[in-house]
Amino acid sequence: MSEFAVKRVAGALGAEIQGVDLARDLSGSLAQRIRQVFLEHQVIFLHGQELTPEQFLRFAQAMGEPVEYPFVKGLEGYPVIIEVKKLEHERTNFGGIWHSDTTYLAQPPMGSMLLARELPPFGGDTLFASQYAAYEALSEGMRQLLAPLRAISSSAKADVSKTREDRIASDGRADARKDYVASHPVVRTHPETGRKALYVNVAHTLRFDGMTEEESAPLLQFLFQHQVRPEFTCRFAWQPGSLAFWDNRCVQHNPVNDYHGYRRLMHRITLAGDTPR
Repeated sequence: MSEFAVKRVAGALGAEIQGVDLARDLSGSLAQRIRQVFLEHQVIFLHGQELTPEQFLRFAQAMGEPVEYPFVKGLEGYPVIIEVKKLEHERTNFGGIWHSDTTYLAQPPMGSMLLARELPPFGGDTLFASQYAAYEALSEGMRQLLAPLRAISSSAKADVSKTREDRIASDGRADARKDYVASHPVVRTHPETGRKALYVNVAHTLRFDGMTEEESAPLLQFLFQHQVRPEFTCRFAWQPGSLAFWDNRCVQHNPVNDYHGYRRLMHRITLAGDTPR
């Protein structure tokens, strides 16, 4: 492998790490360098990572604490690794909407990582959006308005629950609850960088805490549109063996559903997070 190098992919967020083979022994110093790049660039990408489930899990453990996903059961022998897939006959993809992962949990994940196993001949890219950039672009008046607000997230919001139906039908966990609900700050402070990020998302956020959905809708609709403006985003084109690792505390993502008739299979690991503040 060539020497460790970092290549930015967009102005707001995203960097490709080159010269790393995660199938080899992952030293503590290398893991620390990778995590520093992750914190600085919010989402990182590595190509050519032909990893076994055990090697994938080892990398995840070097980055954080893997946890099980509440709705879909994991691989045999690897309960924290789930399949994110869309089959040839399916029209709806898993998580196919802008979102932060599982904000309906009291402690949403710190980060998530995807490893490409099978890809369509075209399409299937993933978009990422920096919520640091989205927050920092707001006016001072809007920041003051949002500062004390909290919002309610629900796993049963119709926009995203539809995108889980196929996977729950084929790979659902028997112990999954019908609905998970949590309240979080609309603006959260990143526990490691200290930067502020918008923390609402169109997939899970129902309303502001203490308000009705109707009262909340105008301001939420503005935020949903604002936080994914093109200048806040980057786009990742997958290759077999590509790995993406994003910071769920300050990044949203959206898998593009433009490959009907073809199979796409990824392996995902989610890392435990803290209570947003």
